[in-house]
Formats: sequence, C-alpha cells, structure tokens
Amino acid sequence: MGLLTGKTALITGAARGIGKGIALKFAAEGANIAFTDLVIDENGQATEAEIAALGVKVKGYASNAADFAQTEEVVNKVKEDFGSIDILVNNAGITKDGLMLRMTEAQWDAVIAVNLKSAFNFIHACTPIMMRQRGGSIINMASVVGVHGNAGQCNYAASKAGLIALAKSIAQEMGAKGIRANAIAPGFIETAMTAALPDDVRKAWAQKIPLRRAGQVEDIANTAVFLASDLSSYVTGQVIEVDGGMNM
Repeated sequence: MGLLTGKTALITGAARGIGKGIALKFAAEGANIAFTDLVIDENGQATEAEIAALGVKVKGYASNAADFAQTEEVVNKVKEDFGSIDILVNNAGITKDGLMLRMTEAQWDAVIAVNLKSAFNFIHACTPIMMRQRGGSIINMASVVGVHGNAGQCNYAASKAGLIALAKSIAQEMGAKGIRANAIAPGFIETAMTAALPDDVRKAWAQKIPLRRAGQVEDIANTAVFLASDLSSYVTGQVIEVDGGMNM
C-alpha cells in the first residue's frame, strides 16, 4: 500500500516536465490522478498512458488554468469523475523573461495570469470540496527565484513569491478545516527546458551548488509526496527550498 493510496490528486500543467514527474510519483504511491494542461495533445495522451500503466485511475483535462470560469467547470468535472479531490498541486507555469525596462505589459500580465491567478482559480474551486471532505493538501510550485529574486525575471519572481504568500495565507484561513497549504521552491532542475542550455552554462550552474549537481525532477516529486501525504500532517504554511543548498 502506497503513501497516497485511496487519494485523488489534481495537478495542473502536468503533461510534461516537473508536473508529469509529480503525477507519476503520486501514481506510484497509489493516488488516482486528474491532470490539466492547456491542450491534451500527444504529450498529454502519452502521460495519461504512462500513469494508467501504474494501475491507477487517470484522466487528462484540457483547460486554461488562468480562466476562472473554466477552472470551476473542470474542477467540478474532476469531482464528478473521481468522487473526491484530496490533493491539489498548482504547477502550471510559464516564463517570459526580460529586464524591467524592456518588459512589456503583455509579458507581465501573461506570467502573472498563468503562474499566480491560475493557483487562485484552482484553490477557490477546490477548497469547498476539501472542506466538505474535512481535509486536503494544497501544494504551490514556487521557485527559489520567488524567495530570492532574479534579474531579468521580475514577472516570474513576483508570480512565484505570490504563490508562497498565497500558500501561507490559505494555511492560516483553512487550517481549522483540516486543509494544509505549502509551497515547494525548486532550484536548478534538469528538465527539457534546462537541457536546451549549453553544457558549459549548466556546468557553471552546478559549480555554484554545494551538492555540485543540478536537481532532478524526482527530487521535486519526492518532496511533493511528503507534502501530499500524512507524513507531513503537522506541516502547513511552509516553503521548502529544494535547491542543493544553492541558497542558504
């Protein structure tokens, strides 16, 4: 029996990357998986098949996480299809980097909408369900950039800092209802996005990290399992930096 057996997890932006890694890890621990992405294309279908192969119930939903009404519809559909929503992982995210003086309003608005507003949308739709169940775990996927800032990423950093404050506020509001809310702040993680960087850039990054390596998607997924499961039943309102000691 896995750590998440009998639970249903809803994960946004999970067709690929860290979201997919979390979905697979949760499924391996026995959770049924509902996941969303902007479109459920070949990537999404492949993810669905991989998760199904682990013997759990799974369904992918096409949804614009930044759309309030659409989010409510998809959450209601997930509840109808799965019967419960025990875990919410707000993972949907984009980058549109640029220095402040060159950043456009459109770049700012897009990142805040997808990264931060989407989390508000899903929490707003899921918390009434979790309240009726008298329990739930909400995990916001933040970033070390949201804790420490980063030049050229003011929109992304602000959105991720917002996710941290959102988790802390929800933890305070919903604790008495048995709902926990935490954030994970990944550092330099090996994904398809970072794999596109030149080797020398990636090696230079690794040299700045005390553990002398980039993180793996599994490092983030393991932390998410801890926060989703009863192992962390007395942990709420926290941000866990998973960065190999890059920021202390």
